[in-house]
Amino acid sequence: MANVSFDSLRKSYGDNVVVKHIDLEIEDGEFLVLLGPSGCGKSTILRMLAGLESITDGTIKIGDRVVNDLEPAERDIAFVFQNYALYPHMTVRENITFCLQNMRLPKDEIAKRLGEAAKIVELDDLLDRLPGQLSGGQRQRVAIARTIVRRSKVLLMDEPLSNLDAKLRGAMRAQISRIQDDLEVTTVYVTHDQVEAMTMADRIVVLNDGVVQQVGKPMEIYETPVNRFVAGFIGSPSMNFVDVRVQEDGDGLRLEASGVNVPLTGSHAKRLRGYVGEVITMGFRPQGVEAAAASEALFSGVVEVVEPYGPETYITLRLGELQAIGRLSPDDNPVKGERFGLTTKVESLFFFDPATNAAIR
Repeated sequence: MANVSFDSLRKSYGDNVVVKHIDLEIEDGEFLVLLGPSGCGKSTILRMLAGLESITDGTIKIGDRVVNDLEPAERDIAFVFQNYALYPHMTVRENITFCLQNMRLPKDEIAKRLGEAAKIVELDDLLDRLPGQLSGGQRQRVAIARTIVRRSKVLLMDEPLSNLDAKLRGAMRAQISRIQDDLEVTTVYVTHDQVEAMTMADRIVVLNDGVVQQVGKPMEIYETPVNRFVAGFIGSPSMNFVDVRVQEDGDGLRLEASGVNVPLTGSHAKRLRGYVGEVITMGFRPQGVEAAAASEALFSGVVEVVEPYGPETYITLRLGELQAIGRLSPDDNPVKGERFGLTTKVESLFFFDPATNAAIR
Protein backbone atom coordinates (compact mmCIF):
# COMPACT_ATOMS: atom_id res chain seq x y z
CA MET A 1 0.00 0.00 0.00
CA ALA A 2 1.08 3.59 -0.53
CA ASN A 3 0.03 7.20 -0.51
CA VAL A 4 -0.56 9.02 -3.81
CA SER A 5 0.15 12.67 -4.59
CA PHE A 6 -0.62 15.02 -7.47
CA ASP A 7 1.50 18.17 -7.79
CA SER A 8 0.27 20.82 -10.27
CA LEU A 9 -1.24 18.08 -12.43
CA ARG A 10 -2.54 19.31 -15.77
CA LYS A 11 -3.88 17.72 -18.93
CA SER A 12 -4.71 19.40 -22.22
CA TYR A 13 -5.50 18.35 -25.76
CA GLY A 14 -4.21 21.27 -27.79
CA ASP A 15 -6.08 24.34 -26.55
CA ASN A 16 -8.63 22.23 -24.68
CA VAL A 17 -7.53 22.02 -21.02
CA VAL A 18 -9.47 19.22 -19.31
CA VAL A 19 -7.56 19.05 -16.00
CA LYS A 20 -6.32 22.31 -14.48
CA HIS A 21 -3.61 22.42 -11.82
CA ILE A 22 -4.61 19.61 -9.46
CA ASP A 23 -2.77 19.47 -6.11
CA LEU A 24 -3.88 16.55 -3.95
CA GLU A 25 -2.57 14.17 -1.29
CA ILE A 26 -4.24 10.75 -0.94
CA GLU A 27 -3.36 8.99 2.30
CA ASP A 28 -2.18 5.40 2.59
CA GLY A 29 -5.27 3.17 2.86
CA GLU A 30 -7.72 5.99 2.12
CA PHE A 31 -10.88 5.56 0.03
CA LEU A 32 -10.95 8.74 -2.06
CA VAL A 33 -13.77 9.49 -4.50
CA LEU A 34 -13.42 11.79 -7.51
CA LEU A 35 -16.94 13.17 -8.01
CA GLY A 36 -18.33 15.41 -10.70
CA PRO A 37 -20.50 15.63 -13.80
CA SER A 38 -19.59 14.00 -17.10
CA GLY A 39 -16.68 15.76 -18.77
CA CYS A 40 -15.28 17.31 -15.58
CA GLY A 41 -11.92 15.50 -15.89
CA LYS A 42 -12.27 12.84 -13.19
CA SER A 43 -11.68 9.80 -15.45
CA THR A 44 -8.77 11.60 -17.12
CA ILE A 45 -7.13 12.05 -13.71
CA LEU A 46 -7.61 8.34 -12.99
CA ARG A 47 -6.15 7.35 -16.37
CA MET A 48 -3.13 9.59 -15.83
CA LEU A 49 -2.57 7.94 -12.46
CA ALA A 50 -2.83 4.53 -14.12
CA GLY A 51 -0.43 5.47 -16.91
CA LEU A 52 -3.08 5.08 -19.59
CA GLU A 53 -3.01 8.81 -20.38
CA SER A 54 0.05 11.04 -20.71
CA ILE A 55 0.58 14.03 -18.41
CA THR A 56 0.83 17.52 -19.90
CA ASP A 57 2.34 19.12 -16.79
CA GLY A 58 2.90 18.25 -13.15
CA THR A 59 3.97 15.26 -11.13
CA ILE A 60 2.31 12.05 -9.89
CA LYS A 61 3.88 10.10 -7.05
CA ILE A 62 2.93 6.66 -5.73
CA GLY A 63 4.69 6.33 -2.42
CA ASP A 64 8.05 8.07 -2.81
CA ARG A 65 8.33 7.24 -6.51
CA VAL A 66 7.57 9.65 -9.37
CA VAL A 67 5.63 7.57 -11.91
CA ASN A 68 5.18 10.10 -14.73
CA ASP A 69 7.28 8.11 -17.19
CA LEU A 70 6.55 4.59 -15.94
CA GLU A 71 4.46 2.13 -17.93
CA PRO A 72 1.16 1.00 -16.33
CA ALA A 73 2.63 -2.41 -15.45
CA GLU A 74 5.46 -0.72 -13.56
CA ARG A 75 3.23 1.40 -11.30
CA ASP A 76 1.93 -1.38 -9.05
CA ILE A 77 -1.71 -0.39 -9.52
CA ALA A 78 -4.87 -2.44 -10.20
CA PHE A 79 -7.75 -1.09 -12.28
CA VAL A 80 -11.46 -2.00 -12.20
CA PHE A 81 -13.07 -0.81 -15.44
CA GLN A 82 -16.65 0.25 -16.04
CA ASN A 83 -17.27 -2.64 -18.46
CA TYR A 84 -15.52 -5.28 -16.26
CA ALA A 85 -13.15 -6.25 -19.15
CA LEU A 86 -13.44 -10.00 -18.52
CA TYR A 87 -12.29 -12.61 -21.02
CA PRO A 88 -15.53 -14.27 -22.18
CA HIS A 89 -13.88 -17.60 -23.10
CA MET A 90 -12.19 -17.99 -19.71
CA THR A 91 -13.77 -19.27 -16.52
CA VAL A 92 -14.00 -17.12 -13.40
CA ARG A 93 -10.97 -18.98 -12.04
CA GLU A 94 -8.96 -18.29 -15.19
CA ASN A 95 -9.98 -14.63 -15.34
CA ILE A 96 -8.90 -14.05 -11.75
CA THR A 97 -5.57 -15.85 -12.05
CA PHE A 98 -4.59 -14.76 -15.58
CA CYS A 99 -2.40 -11.90 -14.34
CA LEU A 100 -0.72 -14.20 -11.81
CA GLN A 101 0.07 -16.70 -14.55
CA ASN A 102 1.74 -13.89 -16.51
CA MET A 103 3.72 -12.98 -13.40
CA ARG A 104 4.94 -16.62 -13.36
CA LEU A 105 4.09 -17.12 -9.71
CA PRO A 106 4.30 -20.65 -8.26
CA LYS A 107 1.12 -22.72 -8.54
CA ASP A 108 0.67 -22.95 -4.78
CA GLU A 109 0.91 -19.14 -4.45
CA ILE A 110 -1.62 -18.67 -7.25
CA ALA A 111 -4.01 -21.11 -5.56
CA LYS A 112 -3.57 -19.35 -2.23
CA ARG A 113 -4.30 -15.89 -3.67
CA LEU A 114 -7.27 -17.22 -5.66
CA GLY A 115 -8.78 -18.78 -2.54
CA GLU A 116 -8.34 -15.60 -0.51
CA ALA A 117 -9.84 -13.35 -3.19
CA ALA A 118 -12.75 -15.67 -3.96
CA LYS A 119 -13.64 -15.78 -0.27
CA ILE A 120 -13.50 -11.98 0.09
CA VAL A 121 -15.85 -11.37 -2.85
CA GLU A 122 -17.96 -14.50 -2.17
CA LEU A 123 -17.29 -16.31 -5.45
CA ASP A 124 -16.16 -19.69 -4.10
CA ASP A 125 -18.96 -21.63 -5.80
CA LEU A 126 -18.74 -19.80 -9.16
CA LEU A 127 -15.10 -20.35 -10.11
CA ASP A 128 -15.81 -22.75 -12.96
CA ARG A 129 -18.48 -20.64 -14.68
CA LEU A 130 -17.97 -18.42 -17.71
CA PRO A 131 -18.69 -14.65 -17.51
CA GLY A 132 -21.75 -15.12 -19.73
CA GLN A 133 -23.28 -17.33 -17.03
CA LEU A 134 -23.00 -14.64 -14.37
CA SER A 135 -25.18 -11.70 -13.33
CA GLY A 136 -23.90 -8.14 -13.59
CA GLY A 137 -23.06 -8.04 -9.89
CA GLN A 138 -21.20 -11.36 -10.08
CA ARG A 139 -19.17 -10.17 -13.06
CA GLN A 140 -18.29 -7.03 -11.14
CA ARG A 141 -17.08 -9.15 -8.23
CA VAL A 142 -14.87 -11.15 -10.61
CA ALA A 143 -13.32 -7.90 -11.82
CA ILE A 144 -12.67 -6.87 -8.21
CA ALA A 145 -11.22 -10.29 -7.33
CA ARG A 146 -8.86 -9.99 -10.29
CA THR A 147 -7.47 -6.79 -8.79
CA ILE A 148 -7.27 -8.21 -5.27
CA VAL A 149 -4.99 -11.11 -6.25
CA ARG A 150 -2.42 -8.67 -7.65
CA ARG A 151 -1.91 -7.20 -4.16
CA SER A 152 -1.17 -3.83 -5.72
CA LYS A 153 -0.37 -0.70 -3.76
CA VAL A 154 -3.23 1.29 -5.27
CA LEU A 155 -6.68 0.25 -6.49
CA LEU A 156 -8.41 2.36 -9.15
CA MET A 157 -12.13 2.11 -9.97
CA ASP A 158 -13.76 3.96 -12.88
CA GLU A 159 -17.58 4.10 -12.58
CA PRO A 160 -17.67 0.38 -11.64
CA LEU A 161 -21.39 0.33 -10.77
CA SER A 162 -22.83 2.35 -13.64
CA ASN A 163 -23.99 -0.72 -15.58
CA LEU A 164 -25.94 -2.20 -12.66
CA ASP A 165 -29.58 -1.64 -11.73
CA ALA A 166 -30.45 0.52 -8.71
CA LYS A 167 -30.99 -2.36 -6.25
CA LEU A 168 -27.76 -4.09 -7.23
CA ARG A 169 -25.81 -0.83 -7.06
CA GLY A 170 -26.85 -0.46 -3.42
CA ALA A 171 -25.69 -3.98 -2.58
CA MET A 172 -22.40 -3.54 -4.44
CA ARG A 173 -21.69 -0.21 -2.72
CA ALA A 174 -21.79 -1.98 0.62
CA GLN A 175 -19.68 -4.86 -0.65
CA ILE A 176 -16.98 -2.66 -2.18
CA SER A 177 -16.79 -0.64 1.04
CA ARG A 178 -16.41 -3.83 3.07
CA ILE A 179 -13.71 -5.18 0.76
CA GLN A 180 -11.77 -1.91 0.90
CA ASP A 181 -11.98 -1.89 4.71
CA ASP A 182 -10.73 -5.46 4.85
CA LEU A 183 -7.82 -4.89 2.46
CA GLU A 184 -6.96 -1.35 3.69
CA VAL A 185 -5.70 -0.60 0.18
CA THR A 186 -5.40 2.96 -1.10
CA THR A 187 -8.40 3.36 -3.42
CA VAL A 188 -9.29 6.07 -5.95
CA TYR A 189 -12.87 5.75 -7.14
CA VAL A 190 -14.46 7.76 -9.95
CA THR A 191 -18.21 8.41 -10.12
CA HIS A 192 -20.79 11.02 -11.12
CA ASP A 193 -23.23 9.53 -8.56
CA GLN A 194 -23.20 11.61 -5.39
CA VAL A 195 -24.98 8.82 -3.44
CA GLU A 196 -22.02 6.51 -4.14
CA ALA A 197 -19.62 9.24 -3.06
CA MET A 198 -21.48 10.09 0.15
CA THR A 199 -21.89 6.48 1.28
CA MET A 200 -18.47 5.08 0.37
CA ALA A 201 -15.79 7.78 0.58
CA ASP A 202 -13.40 8.68 3.37
CA ARG A 203 -12.97 11.93 1.46
CA ILE A 204 -14.55 13.38 -1.67
CA VAL A 205 -12.93 15.55 -4.32
CA VAL A 206 -15.64 17.53 -6.12
CA LEU A 207 -14.60 18.51 -9.65
CA ASN A 208 -16.11 20.77 -12.29
CA ASP A 209 -14.58 21.81 -15.61
CA GLY A 210 -11.26 20.25 -14.66
CA VAL A 211 -10.96 22.28 -11.44
CA VAL A 212 -11.15 21.00 -7.85
CA GLN A 213 -14.09 22.76 -6.21
CA GLN A 214 -13.82 21.25 -2.73
CA VAL A 215 -12.07 18.41 -0.88
CA GLY A 216 -13.42 17.02 2.36
CA LYS A 217 -15.27 14.34 4.26
CA PRO A 218 -18.76 13.57 2.92
CA MET A 219 -20.74 15.32 5.68
CA GLU A 220 -18.32 18.25 5.73
CA ILE A 221 -19.02 18.89 2.05
CA TYR A 222 -22.76 18.34 2.51
CA GLU A 223 -23.05 20.71 5.47
CA THR A 224 -20.53 23.40 4.46
CA PRO A 225 -20.28 23.58 0.64
CA VAL A 226 -17.82 26.25 -0.47
CA ASN A 227 -19.84 27.40 -3.47
CA ARG A 228 -23.14 27.07 -5.29
CA PHE A 229 -21.91 24.31 -7.60
CA VAL A 230 -20.93 22.01 -4.72
CA ALA A 231 -24.14 22.84 -2.83
CA GLY A 232 -26.25 21.90 -5.83
CA PHE A 233 -24.29 18.79 -6.79
CA ILE A 234 -24.23 17.18 -3.34
CA GLY A 235 -27.59 16.02 -2.01
CA SER A 236 -30.60 14.25 -3.49
CA PRO A 237 -32.91 15.86 -4.42
CA SER A 238 -30.69 18.84 -5.16
CA MET A 239 -30.65 21.98 -3.06
CA ASN A 240 -33.26 24.61 -3.93
CA PHE A 241 -31.91 28.02 -5.01
CA VAL A 242 -33.86 31.29 -4.91
CA ASP A 243 -32.63 34.80 -5.70
CA VAL A 244 -33.70 37.10 -2.84
CA ARG A 245 -33.26 40.78 -2.09
CA VAL A 246 -31.67 41.71 1.25
CA GLN A 247 -33.69 44.45 3.00
CA GLU A 248 -33.31 46.35 6.29
CA ASP A 249 -35.90 45.26 8.88
CA GLY A 250 -35.51 47.11 12.19
CA ASP A 251 -32.45 45.70 13.95
CA GLY A 252 -32.37 42.76 11.56
CA LEU A 253 -32.76 41.97 7.88
CA ARG A 254 -35.44 40.49 5.70
CA LEU A 255 -34.98 38.39 2.56
CA GLU A 256 -37.72 38.89 0.00
CA ALA A 257 -38.73 37.38 -3.33
CA SER A 258 -41.92 36.06 -4.90
CA GLY A 259 -43.25 33.56 -2.38
CA VAL A 260 -40.32 34.15 0.00
CA ASN A 261 -40.32 36.17 3.23
CA VAL A 262 -37.44 35.31 5.59
CA PRO A 263 -36.61 37.48 8.64
CA LEU A 264 -33.01 37.36 9.95
CA THR A 265 -31.65 38.53 13.29
CA GLY A 266 -28.42 38.27 15.25
CA SER A 267 -25.44 36.51 13.67
CA HIS A 268 -27.52 35.40 10.66
CA ALA A 269 -28.25 39.04 9.81
CA LYS A 270 -24.67 40.10 10.55
CA ARG A 271 -23.10 38.00 7.81
CA LEU A 272 -25.44 39.51 5.18
CA ARG A 273 -25.20 43.12 6.37
CA GLY A 274 -22.85 43.99 3.53
CA TYR A 275 -25.45 42.91 0.95
CA VAL A 276 -28.30 45.23 1.99
CA GLY A 277 -30.20 46.36 -1.09
CA GLU A 278 -28.61 43.67 -3.25
CA VAL A 279 -29.88 40.38 -4.64
CA ILE A 280 -28.12 37.24 -3.40
CA THR A 281 -28.81 33.53 -3.87
CA MET A 282 -30.38 31.63 -1.00
CA GLY A 283 -30.34 27.84 -0.84
CA PHE A 284 -32.28 25.32 1.24
CA ARG A 285 -32.43 21.56 1.12
CA PRO A 286 -35.68 19.66 0.45
CA GLN A 287 -34.98 17.51 3.52
CA GLY A 288 -34.88 20.50 5.86
CA VAL A 289 -38.39 21.93 5.39
CA GLU A 290 -41.67 21.40 7.20
CA ALA A 291 -45.27 22.28 6.43
CA ALA A 292 -46.32 25.60 7.96
CA ALA A 293 -49.39 27.75 8.40
CA ALA A 294 -49.52 30.88 6.22
CA SER A 295 -48.56 33.14 9.15
CA GLU A 296 -45.40 31.10 9.89
CA ALA A 297 -44.34 30.15 6.36
CA LEU A 298 -41.00 31.33 5.00
CA PHE A 299 -41.89 30.00 1.57
CA SER A 300 -45.37 29.99 0.09
CA GLY A 301 -46.54 28.86 -3.32
CA VAL A 302 -48.85 26.66 -5.37
CA VAL A 303 -48.27 22.92 -5.29
CA GLU A 304 -47.46 21.75 -8.83
CA VAL A 305 -46.42 18.12 -8.20
CA VAL A 306 -47.10 15.66 -5.37
CA GLU A 307 -44.91 12.51 -5.27
CA PRO A 308 -45.73 10.01 -2.50
CA TYR A 309 -42.88 7.65 -1.54
CA GLY A 310 -44.42 5.63 1.28
CA PRO A 311 -43.08 7.15 4.53
CA GLU A 312 -42.41 10.52 2.88
CA THR A 313 -43.91 12.77 0.23
CA TYR A 314 -42.08 15.16 -2.08
CA ILE A 315 -43.83 18.26 -3.38
CA THR A 316 -42.81 20.73 -6.06
CA LEU A 317 -43.85 24.25 -5.09
CA ARG A 318 -44.07 27.21 -7.47
CA LEU A 319 -42.28 30.27 -6.05
CA GLY A 320 -42.81 33.02 -8.59
CA GLU A 321 -40.83 32.01 -11.66
CA LEU A 322 -38.94 29.30 -9.74
CA GLN A 323 -39.74 25.85 -8.39
CA ALA A 324 -38.74 24.43 -5.02
CA ILE A 325 -38.85 20.84 -3.81
CA GLY A 326 -39.73 19.87 -0.25
CA ARG A 327 -39.82 16.56 1.60
CA LEU A 328 -42.85 16.22 3.87
CA SER A 329 -44.70 13.69 5.96
CA PRO A 330 -47.66 12.00 4.21
CA ASP A 331 -49.78 13.39 7.07
CA ASP A 332 -49.25 16.92 5.73
CA ASN A 333 -51.69 16.18 2.88
CA PRO A 334 -50.42 18.57 0.18
CA VAL A 335 -52.93 18.94 -2.66
CA LYS A 336 -51.93 19.73 -6.23
CA GLY A 337 -53.10 23.18 -7.29
CA GLU A 338 -53.56 24.52 -3.75
CA ARG A 339 -51.42 27.11 -1.96
CA PHE A 340 -49.02 25.59 0.58
CA GLY A 341 -46.56 27.00 3.11
CA LEU A 342 -43.12 25.71 4.12
CA THR A 343 -40.71 26.70 6.85
CA THR A 344 -37.19 25.72 7.87
CA LYS A 345 -34.64 26.60 10.52
CA VAL A 346 -32.77 29.77 9.63
CA GLU A 347 -29.47 28.03 10.40
CA SER A 348 -30.31 25.51 7.65
CA LEU A 349 -30.26 28.24 4.99
CA PHE A 350 -27.27 28.72 2.68
CA PHE A 351 -26.26 32.01 1.05
CA PHE A 352 -24.11 32.58 -2.04
CA ASP A 353 -22.52 35.67 -3.52
CA PRO A 354 -24.25 36.47 -6.83
CA ALA A 355 -20.99 37.51 -8.56
CA THR A 356 -18.65 34.70 -7.44
CA ASN A 357 -21.14 31.96 -6.41
CA ALA A 358 -18.96 31.49 -3.31
CA ALA A 359 -20.69 30.68 -0.04
CA ILE A 360 -21.25 33.67 2.26
CA ARG A 361 -19.95 32.62 5.65
